[in-house]
Amino acid sequence: MSKAIIAIDKSRSFRVYLTITTEMVQQAADIHDTTPLAAAGLGRVLTGAGLMGIMMKNPEDKLTVSFKGEGPAKQILATAYGTGKVKGYISNPYVDLPLTEAGKLDVGGSLGLGELTVIRDIGLKEPYMGTIALVTGEIADDLTAYFYISEQQNTSVALGVKVETDLSIGAAGGMIIQMLPDAEEGSISALENMIANLPPLTSLIDEVKQNNRAASESGLVLLLLERIFAGIGEDYEPVVLEEREIAWECDCSRERIEQALMTIGRKDLQEIIEEDGQAELQCQFCLKKYNFNKEELEGIMERL
Repeated sequence: MSKAIIAIDKSRSFRVYLTITTEMVQQAADIHDTTPLAAAGLGRVLTGAGLMGIMMKNPEDKLTVSFKGEGPAKQILATAYGTGKVKGYISNPYVDLPLTEAGKLDVGGSLGLGELTVIRDIGLKEPYMGTIALVTGEIADDLTAYFYISEQQNTSVALGVKVETDLSIGAAGGMIIQMLPDAEEGSISALENMIANLPPLTSLIDEVKQNNRAASESGLVLLLLERIFAGIGEDYEPVVLEEREIAWECDCSRERIEQALMTIGRKDLQEIIEEDGQAELQCQFCLKKYNFNKEELEGIMERL
């Protein structure tokens, strides 16, 4: 479970969503047995989706973020809820590419050309869906572009995952800064200057952890907020509004998998019964397997 904070600056010009997700990203990497490159891509998408989840108004609100490309990673998808619960997967958890010229994991190269799609289900008749072409495939850049193009929101997104030499997740986290309608002009200049000089988010997380070893997880996020906005000026210092939690949780169940079986139709289901006499389905998010014997499949057939 990862702590997250929602803050607003003193001039009420912008809102900040900030989290450290190291443990959650480690959990996802363990479940999917990822390479370092896959862990970096999946971790960034999970963190970004988790923050977008807590930006929604109601606990039952749901969004899905899908990065789909022509590269070897193929697709990275995450689903998040207003409660802060998030789950996700990468189509190719074993993707591996050389480091970039800057010595970084090549998440953009792993996705290649493609599309980012965000689907928001907030209880209306039809969910809202926005799609843009991937800008860089580096996740944060693409989400920044999505907010501007699809939602007309001036937003800055920072996401980071650091993978250690022993393949563990050393640091992971994310920040979304969103301008508010009556933002002061000075706040925009102050933010632009701050962001331009900001070290990588994972470096800041490492720094805060090293200097505050006894701090709680909640305390570390608050210290990270102070470190990021140090020097922005008293008028634009953020004030915490709320503390939230972002956590990995898969809500799959035997009933949901059964519903999925019902959608394949009588003909295909009959073929499975006759040829295999059983079915094994696996949740793509948590990789849990569900087995259905012949009698159970015939019972599903009857209900169809």
